[in-house]
Amino acid sequence: MPDPSPALRRALPPASRRLPGTGSPRAPAARARAALLRPLAALLLALPLAAAAEEAKPAAPAAPPNMESYQLVLLWRGPRWSPEVTPETRRIQEEHIGHLKAMGATGKLVIAGPVSDAPDPALRGLCLYRAGSLAEARALAEKDPAVQAGRLRVEVLTWWVEKGYMTFPKAPAPAP
Repeated sequence: MPDPSPALRRALPPASRRLPGTGSPRAPAARARAALLRPLAALLLALPLAAAAEEAKPAAPAAPPNMESYQLVLLWRGPRWSPEVTPETRRIQEEHIGHLKAMGATGKLVIAGPVSDAPDPALRGLCLYRAGSLAEARALAEKDPAVQAGRLRVEVLTWWVEKGYMTFPKAPAPAP
């Protein structure tokens, strides 16, 4: 980070720029003002650097050689989940299954299903998307009526597998 003192010295009035011990009666006040202004000047100089660093976030890592990516969506119990079976929960479950079938028909969802014997019983299911990006897979998964109703919540990860090992003959190819 650049030394803020040259900029700070230019910002202070000329009498305040005198070095301590030069005989100026304003030197102690100038030192106190400089002591207060240095951290502020450093912060103001650092803000553009922080903004530039934020804008220059590293791009997503390139695909490892001979690998392809899928988006793994973990379906967890949401804040409104309950074990009760009611007409409302049945309706939401039917809409959830309909959403998954519709995603499968587009080729974006490769396979999905519930889990059992998970160490954490809050994990309810898995979906494997071929959406092209984490953001797109998350957006598609969050359109699920069970997620929108709060019965499920999603966690999305990129999963890399070696090309040629994962085949899903029943899943249509994704639409361009």
